[in-house]
Amino acid sequence: MSVTEFAEANFSRATAAGLDAHEYRRVTAGLASLDDWPDAFVRAGRRHLDLARTAASAVSAGEHHRTAARWFHFAALVPHPDRALAALAAAEADAAMGRALEALEPEARRIEGPGFTGRLRGPADAAATVVIVPGMDSGKEEFHAVADAFLRRGAAVFAMDGPGQGALAATTVVRPDYHRVVGDVIDALGVEGIGLVGLSLGGYYAAESAAREPRVRAAVTVSGPFRLDWDALPAFVHDTLTQRAGGVGAARDFARHVDLTDLAPRIAVPLLVVDGGRDAIPGVVNGEPLARLAPRGEYLLVPYADHLLGEAHPDWLPAAADWLMARLGAPGR
Repeated sequence: MSVTEFAEANFSRATAAGLDAHEYRRVTAGLASLDDWPDAFVRAGRRHLDLARTAASAVSAGEHHRTAARWFHFAALVPHPDRALAALAAAEADAAMGRALEALEPEARRIEGPGFTGRLRGPADAAATVVIVPGMDSGKEEFHAVADAFLRRGAAVFAMDGPGQGALAATTVVRPDYHRVVGDVIDALGVEGIGLVGLSLGGYYAAESAAREPRVRAAVTVSGPFRLDWDALPAFVHDTLTQRAGGVGAARDFARHVDLTDLAPRIAVPLLVVDGGRDAIPGVVNGEPLARLAPRGEYLLVPYADHLLGEAHPDWLPAAADWLMARLGAPGR
């Protein structure tokens, strides 16, 4: 895939994550090859750090730090990702977002535990807590629009990195029994129950957790896989999953476990499965069977949307946020 094709394929994902569309076009237009992608995105992030240092207000500085975090996050979004580069970019993203929240939301708290890290935002007396789980090559800095949708509805929101994700990608590996991590998160948050939102591979994590962790009260999956077929997966997924699993054998074994055929009927809580009709990744079965097999499953398909539905937020995000808040007994404002 050429750098132009790759940039276009990730345009909706990047802009949905909060990167300015025009700036994204400027940065990617100057790339001669995908080898230039990481440095260009890191430079864009550092430009915003420079703007933060000279900003006339704490709000402006915080906004620039937040934007920098997103540029750093996307610096490692390339085929054949370099583990050291990914770790550096994730650390830069984490630090920049920390400074952003210090300026913009000083009440936000860092919460860490065995196998997870993240930040809790929102009111201390929130009627519901929502945990956002990222995917294979993602992290807690990416899905700001999803978090903001729940914050506007009065929820407390914990955006997390788990094993093999984001800030933990360099020191941990992915694990299919993600419900154990979610259980530790719930313990650390000190709440009786949560709503889960999982995106991409995080959709599998959310469904697996909903089946096995009784304190998950309801869940939403967005572009989550129902099943993976290792032999049919494209090279990009092979490479990234091999990196995040710690080797080819471990990646194959992980992919073998990503199969909700037996777990879906055990999901007793309300479950909303969101898919884009143009989401067609070889070796990945989309979520319709999950919604069909789960006893309380519902299915929302946006026909024109791609993976993660970044170009279609109005068609699913408000409805999904309202749906989850209602199932948690805390209808939005």
